[in-house]
Amino acid sequence: MNLKKEEMDRYLEKANVLIEALPYIQSFQGAVIVVKYGGSAMVEHDLKKNVIRDVALLKLVGFRPIIVHGGGKEITNMLSRVGMKSEFVGGFRVTDQETMRIVEMVLNRINKGLVSMMEKTGVKACGVSGKDGTILRVDRKRPNGADIGFVGEIKEVNTSLLTTLLDNDFVPVVCPVGSDDGYYSHNINADDAACAIAKAMKAQKLVFLSDIQGVYQDPDDSSSLISAMTVAEARAFLESGHAGGGMLPKIQSCIDAIEGGVSRVHILDGRIPHSLLLEFYTNKGIGTAIMGD
Repeated sequence: MNLKKEEMDRYLEKANVLIEALPYIQSFQGAVIVVKYGGSAMVEHDLKKNVIRDVALLKLVGFRPIIVHGGGKEITNMLSRVGMKSEFVGGFRVTDQETMRIVEMVLNRINKGLVSMMEKTGVKACGVSGKDGTILRVDRKRPNGADIGFVGEIKEVNTSLLTTLLDNDFVPVVCPVGSDDGYYSHNINADDAACAIAKAMKAQKLVFLSDIQGVYQDPDDSSSLISAMTVAEARAFLESGHAGGGMLPKIQSCIDAIEGGVSRVHILDGRIPHSLLLEFYTNKGIGTAIMGD
């Protein structure tokens, strides 16, 4: 078979990509990775398919992925449709019993949709709530002493069910709802849930998929992306005042995760197709990686 030079170059480029990925594939065999899935990549169908395919590929080449998803936009839309207002205190949704019922309904629907998409790739998945197997036990969160209802502060992570699912070749898909000592449902911030699960599972990687490419030295300058930071550098960055409001709690979650035993935390733009694969399997990643000192 005679190949034109252009065709041969394309084939060689594909081969080089696989060769570049080989050492990363070898080093990540059996490693637990927690992917916090949120932002536009959860809403736009094509982006959603890309993320699920990426996670499926991570599973097939040796990672042991766990997905923790949010659903804030969908929850707000549903509350609006039924004539209920969304109120926030300190960035947390005020959640009375009726709101909690709708939160749980929306998150469960999202959860099963993600499971179906994963199953279509040929990878086994199982959707669970943080209440299942008492994965997430909570106390009531009171930001600045305010009572905001059924919003949970995670106090304990039970890893038994997650470990059982991983050991039986499933990808766990977790919605961030936990239960208190009275077994009442509580809404949990998805970043907090992902961070707590990553620490409890001693994950090698925790990934935040969001609508930003990473951490910028100057939020108004897209060329100032910081590719890698140590915990000490991340702390200094927080103290410098350069971090925007939405980035503050995310960087703090990254620091908490590293100090809790997670090897490396990544902040990636889920709107970029295959951002997970580009970050993990190429020599130069596309987001911000935070690691121990």
